[in-house]
Amino acid sequence: MAILVDASTRVLCQGITGAYGAQHTKGCLHYGTKLVGGVTPGKGGTRDANGLPIWDTVKAAVDATGATATMIFVPPAGAGDAVLEAAEAGIRLICCITEGVPVQDMIKVRAILDQMNLERAACRGVAASTGGNGTMAPNHITLVGPNCPGVITPGPKTGKGDSASDTYTNSGCKIGIMPGYINTHISQSKRGKAVGIVSRSGTLTYEAVWQTSALGLAQSTCVGIGGDPVRGINHIETIRLFANDPDTHAILMIGEIGGSDEIDAAREIAHMRACNKLNKPVAAFIAGRTAPPGRRMGHAGAIIGGADDTADAKIAALREAGVEVAMSPADMGKAMLKAMGM
Repeated sequence: MAILVDASTRVLCQGITGAYGAQHTKGCLHYGTKLVGGVTPGKGGTRDANGLPIWDTVKAAVDATGATATMIFVPPAGAGDAVLEAAEAGIRLICCITEGVPVQDMIKVRAILDQMNLERAACRGVAASTGGNGTMAPNHITLVGPNCPGVITPGPKTGKGDSASDTYTNSGCKIGIMPGYINTHISQSKRGKAVGIVSRSGTLTYEAVWQTSALGLAQSTCVGIGGDPVRGINHIETIRLFANDPDTHAILMIGEIGGSDEIDAAREIAHMRACNKLNKPVAAFIAGRTAPPGRRMGHAGAIIGGADDTADAKIAALREAGVEVAMSPADMGKAMLKAMGM
């Protein structure tokens, strides 16, 4: 099933009647995602342009549909509350696509989600983020984003993708804004190998997908973790999931300047290799090598604050961990092939 989502994942859209929510609900539905409805307070009991039912609350939607995942297109001021509402309603995968969520709101959201996961883990007697074997526990709440493109586990192309009755695939799942058609399922790849992609950059996620597809590789799952300084799932957690996924044969990590995520990921990769917990090829690209220190470049998290925040420091750490690093965004696919020995 690859990681986080599969063809059986039942998905809601919070903010389904807004311009972006409506547009991308349609896109996900036409891709083949099992979208079961949406949430807009005050519009419960109605239907959207696709005929999907709308509820006033996430709890009502979950009770009616059994949804386990949601994508959030709520405006920034309300996005944090939308994440918490989804978590409290029993949603296990929350993809917050919204850009511009206040950092103070995300600090509060992360503290509450972390506490909820700790309490659930304590009841099971395992680590907070895992089921004990490197996979997410059944009731662990996973937040992807905010300010991210979402998650996709591609399925084979089976239709035109121009309507809900003729979807692009009948066995995939796309949650968010990423284009589905550029992804390749392993059954339709020339090389018969699938790459797991984790990225802080939405645009570079699409570029990495395009390049790997053009070179004959498939993608198992692509996770856009977002570029904000306070966010949900990170590189390390995603790499651990890919390491334990039998449908992922190699990992491509895309990072950028700012923060310590990539340095931490490099150390974790080295540790996992030493403990024989990661035996898959890993390639990477770090964006922002030419950015001046102290200057914000794109994402709020892309600010160089110290020596370890720079692209060069991250590249050095990754290479020391045995990761094949592309020096240009045009070479991400080639670096992945080189790491795989192809």
